[in-house]
Amino acid sequence: SQTGGITESDIMLASASDAIILGFHVRPNQKAASLAEKEGIQLKYYSVIYYLLDDVQKALTGMLDPKFEEVIIGSAEVRKLYKISKVGTIAGCMMTSGKMKKGNTIRVIRDNVVIHEGKIKSLRREKNDVSEILEGYECGIYLDDFNDLKIEDVVEAYEMKEVSNKL
Repeated sequence: SQTGGITESDIMLASASDAIILGFHVRPNQKAASLAEKEGIQLKYYSVIYYLLDDVQKALTGMLDPKFEEVIIGSAEVRKLYKISKVGTIAGCMMTSGKMKKGNTIRVIRDNVVIHEGKIKSLRREKNDVSEILEGYECGIYLDDFNDLKIEDVVEAYEMKEVSNKL
């Protein structure tokens, strides 16, 4: 809070605000050091300013909430619909980009508006269950709890990836 050595009032202020004390080319007097130990206040000493700044930046970065970024991993266009009794609607699709996997988080887009978000329950390729479909292939997509699909809807698979925070 001020220039000079670390004092008892610095220790009490740190104790009241649950803080640590960073000292640059300073040390506490004997009373302040014993009070810091009694109050459980962490004291850190630096003689190189870059080390102090680096530690402060690391501490602040660690306090930031994780940041997530959406990554589109695949897209398919609905070309045909198959209504199967006791099952629901299967979308006959053409993979237009990327890939999709069973269990991917998806959104259904109709006329550039998101109308549903959910998960892929199953993928089929030529009557076989598959775990993944790649760009350029036709497939059947069965969505978990959504049957209101229409031809020309787009099924877009995405995932949220954590990115490192920076100050």
